[in-house]
Amino acid sequence: MRLLAALRPRRPSAAVGLSALRSKAVRGQIRMTSSSSLPVAAVCQMTATPDKEANFSACTRLVEQAKEGGACMVFLPEGFDYIGSNREETLQLSESLEGDIISRYSHLARKLDLWLSLGGFHERGHDWKTDRRIYNSHIIMNGQGELVSVYRKAHLFDVELTSKAVSLKESAFTVPGPRLVPPIQTPIGKVGLGVCYDLRFPELSSALRRHGAEILTYPSAFTVATGAAHWEVLLRARAIETQCFVLAAAQVGAHHAKRTSFGHTLAVDPWGEVTGDCGGSDVGLTLVQIDLQRLRDVRRDMPVQQHRRDQDFYCSLD
Repeated sequence: MRLLAALRPRRPSAAVGLSALRSKAVRGQIRMTSSSSLPVAAVCQMTATPDKEANFSACTRLVEQAKEGGACMVFLPEGFDYIGSNREETLQLSESLEGDIISRYSHLARKLDLWLSLGGFHERGHDWKTDRRIYNSHIIMNGQGELVSVYRKAHLFDVELTSKAVSLKESAFTVPGPRLVPPIQTPIGKVGLGVCYDLRFPELSSALRRHGAEILTYPSAFTVATGAAHWEVLLRARAIETQCFVLAAAQVGAHHAKRTSFGHTLAVDPWGEVTGDCGGSDVGLTLVQIDLQRLRDVRRDMPVQQHRRDQDFYCSLD
């Protein structure tokens, strides 16, 4: 594959499940939403399992529904390819970027002429033959099916929350990514890439904003305990402090006997207002218009980046 370079007011959104999408009324709503000159993003929610074929079929249906709804770019969550039930299964199911799964998504993107954000792909590491470790990779694919950016997750989720029955050690089989990648120009704007736990590190989003990001994206598989406590507030905080759109595709429900995800795929605008939410139980997607003029207005009226001091000031306590 070629690599090219709490209570709050809600704005109306086109958040819909797959069954709803098939209804005539919702079809009309989608057509109206996408008839504007503003580009539309589809942010998806799914329940991945260790069955890669079933997962690909589920994602294909979501992508096709997004196309029908007028989207020009589709965002899938972390672990869209699969979520393994143990370390060995997770490693055994992994592939390279040149493997079958990415090839099939390339064909899908090309067939539908859609850009894809494939967040959290289990990519075999560069030293796979010797250490059997993987990257958690966020791939951007254009409408010709070409890979235009790959970001490998930098912050790994090694957490023991005994009171919440949460125990995950991502570093046991995952290599942390070595660097950020520049925001990539897409049909909806300039997109900066993160993955899941990266959301908790505002330094990452600030760096992407400094390098021109207009949209931040965090494909995720948050646990129920951490999601209920922190998911929305973190996403809204990242949007407010960077004055970016934030799109966060999420896993939802039980993947297997050992793991369940929080759901609530969200879209947030640069003022921090939630404009789409898929809820915490169903597979589906939310369609959101990306209004870059709104972003420019927010940044003009409150020029936070101009008020920021130089890096030496923020390090003056070190």
